Parts: sequence; C-alpha cells; structure tokens
Amino acid sequence: MIGRLNHIAIAVPDLSAAAAKYRDTLGATVSAPLDLPSHGVTTIFVELPNTKIELLHPLGDKSPIQAFLDRNASGGIHHVCFEVDDIIAARDQLKADGARVLGSGNPETGAHGKPVLFLHPKDFFGTLIEIEQA
Repeated sequence: MIGRLNHIAIAVPDLSAAAAKYRDTLGATVSAPLDLPSHGVTTIFVELPNTKIELLHPLGDKSPIQAFLDRNASGGIHHVCFEVDDIIAARDQLKADGARVLGSGNPETGAHGKPVLFLHPKDFFGTLIEIEQA
C-alpha cells in the first residue's frame, strides 16, 4: 500500500535558524517559507536526493505544532509521510485494518497541493503517519 517516503517533518521553535542550519551547515537546498493557515503551520522543505525534510513552525494561536513545541521545547520529529497511489482506497483499507484516521477522515490539501490524511500515532508505535496521494 505505501510507496516511497515523501518526507520527515520536524517541528522547530525557530524556522529561520533551522533553515539556516540545513542550508549553511549541511549544504542543503532549502525552499522559501510557505504559510498553510488551514493546517496552522509555516513550512519549509529541505530537498535531499532521495526525500525531503519538512521544517514546521506554528502559525496562529491554535496551531497543533505549538502544542507539540510546548511539550518539546527544542523541537523534534513530528511525523513521517508516505506516498500512496489512491488515498481513498488506502484510507478505506487502513480503517478496515483498525487504523484510526485523524480529523474528519476526508483528505485535505497538504503542503504539496495534494490530498493528505493523518493516522493516529497510537496505532503506529508512537509515530504520527501522514499519507499523501502521489
């Protein structure tokens, strides 16, 4: 069902500092910040030859990333994202297998402009999983 690893998301308390660290210290290509008000985040993508790293920073008072940073002040891995060919078929199969889909259960548009869903971390050994239609 799952395809390639699309990205690993890291919540960061200082988006500019995190982008500079990946760009200046590690020599990575770093995108411009993108505000996603519907998700409550500002995101930057670090491009790697085989995947991406998504740097997440809170946007707005109700950002779920702020709650994460309140528990993890220096930041940390927030989720991993896998590609799927058909997000509705993947959702239905995951639900049939007992996985909990977060939110309404209907895909929303993610940072890449593609449909995404999140799966409950308790169903995946403490890891929040995002699936994105390829």
